[in-house]
Amino acid sequence: MKFVTVYFSVFFLALTVAVSPAYAKQILVFGDSLSSGYGITEDEGWVAKLADLLVAEHKVANASVSGEDTVTGLARLPALLELNEPDLVIIELGGNDGLRAYQLEKTRENLDKMISLAKKSGAKVVLAGIRIPPNYGPRYTQGFANLFPELAREQQVAFLNMYIEDIVLDSNKMQSDGIHPAANAQPEIANYVHEFLLEENLLNE
Repeated sequence: MKFVTVYFSVFFLALTVAVSPAYAKQILVFGDSLSSGYGITEDEGWVAKLADLLVAEHKVANASVSGEDTVTGLARLPALLELNEPDLVIIELGGNDGLRAYQLEKTRENLDKMISLAKKSGAKVVLAGIRIPPNYGPRYTQGFANLFPELAREQQVAFLNMYIEDIVLDSNKMQSDGIHPAANAQPEIANYVHEFLLEENLLNE
């Protein structure tokens, strides 16, 4: 009788594991000052707020560095992938390339390599795109804006538009530099990203 009880206990445990949802347990956010929390505390940033919105099974590692461009990002990524073993990688880079007027082809090439590295590691990938000020000229600014969704389609990864007009066009939600969202905008960004991940079914492995 004891043997039968143990057998059914083991069977029930196996069944529970089998039907439990598979979570993308480790999420790596790999970005620049927009994700690192420039001008605010780390706890106030959208990445920390996103972690608060997720269930306990999810772990969020923020490897974002202010001033990062795609050149240094590409050099750093392999070690971060090995260290964190992420199930999902959110790449939010390229803004500094645009502000420094890097060649669009080089920025695209670097992002393309980063996406391929993340995919090769077994992770799902989100490519986040932004815009730069219009003073760089329409040809460059439009080319820069188009780069991200076009590359996401080519690589068949999710594209996250991080140019949130309700924030960018509201001076009360932006820092004085007009580039970085203020602390009061960070929960809104976190909710926006969270909803996107849910809609794209990216929180499951």
